Amino acid sequence: MRHGSMIDPPNRFGKTQSEPDLEHFEWDQEYLTELYERQVEYLTDTSKTIVSENNSPDIPFRYSLNPYRGCLHGCSYCYARNSHEYLGFNAGRDFETKIVVKHDAARLFREFLSNDAWKPDEVVFSGVTDCYQPVERHFRLTRQCLEVALECRLPVGIVTKNALVVRDLDLLREMASHRLVHVNVSVTTLDAELARNMEPRTSIPSARLRAVEMLAEAGIPTRVMVAPIIPGLNDSEIPSILQAAQAAGALGASYTLLRLPLTVEPVFREWLSRTQPLKAQKIEGLIRETRAGKLSSSDWGKRMVGTGQIAEHVRKLFQVFVRKYKLDQAFPPHDFSQFRPSTPRSGQLRLF
Repeated sequence: MRHGSMIDPPNRFGKTQSEPDLEHFEWDQEYLTELYERQVEYLTDTSKTIVSENNSPDIPFRYSLNPYRGCLHGCSYCYARNSHEYLGFNAGRDFETKIVVKHDAARLFREFLSNDAWKPDEVVFSGVTDCYQPVERHFRLTRQCLEVALECRLPVGIVTKNALVVRDLDLLREMASHRLVHVNVSVTTLDAELARNMEPRTSIPSARLRAVEMLAEAGIPTRVMVAPIIPGLNDSEIPSILQAAQAAGALGASYTLLRLPLTVEPVFREWLSRTQPLKAQKIEGLIRETRAGKLSSSDWGKRMVGTGQIAEHVRKLFQVFVRKYKLDQAFPPHDFSQFRPSTPRSGQLRLF
């Protein structure tokens, strides 16, 4: 199994750290294979809530729902990697092999929507890790939560880079008929080999574009996200990705520039030096030019798009081709008037 990360960076909250001493194991290929090609573990999450709220001014939604923590996709650049450190794991191989599963997601979502104090607002699946990562084939938690949203007529947004989203076309088609759903599909590159290295267990680019086509044909408002754009690696693909998005029937397009917060930085830099040895120094230099000499920025309004000449070139290039391919259309507005609070499966009504 390919990994996006081949390292275990120290947990930034940990008081101690360990380093493997492999001097006496160089001959033991079986041990080394087991060490570097870990089996996936599925761990049970016992959270009592399922909907998270954020107040970030540069995130276009307030509420999100994440059925899983950690992500099998293993994307080397994933900004969510350091969220695994809150669980006592690391942002490297732990993030993509220790998947925490919220088995009660649908029940918790139903209970959340039964609260009389809740004023209907869009809930986005997922704000952190991908709600359609491969484990969803088995646990079907995203589908269960969508069924709750449809029952309650609650508008939702979906962000994914997995073609598995089309498994739920039946639900999404009905939700779209009530103006209850928007879908965002991430397409980072059209190069299948680069995608396999950079995003080792995602759907291949052609499958994602086919998913966009199927969603659009079903009348589901769909946007393509070119995210992240990595200067010197995939920025030259912006025109071709947007042309492919238009051909697939996407309504619009958006982008974010690569950011490497906290422990994501060593994971990406290890991946870059391992898979792009001839380009690594140039790419890192270009990234720094978009972040005032650093590899990341947490400033509101700048962290998603960067600053400087390189970032401005990316912005203008994207705008030109978005207009050329008519991908500057807004999503149709959600209809919140249909919302009806859920009744908990227990049948017991809330007192407060």
